[in-house]
Amino acid sequence: MTYETLSKIVQQGGTVYFSLLFLMVCVYAFWPRNKETFDRAARLPLDED
Repeated sequence: MTYETLSKIVQQGGTVYFSLLFLMVCVYAFWPRNKETFDRAARLPLDED
């Protein structure tokens, strides 16, 4: 196995890994159950103590 072959395998694996990670973060952020939590967090700077 040459360096070029190993490099391509690692690059493709990293691309797949980070693409899946990005997809999971997007699904979490747009999941309907989390809407209330994110709405509450968005209002925090505007709330009085």
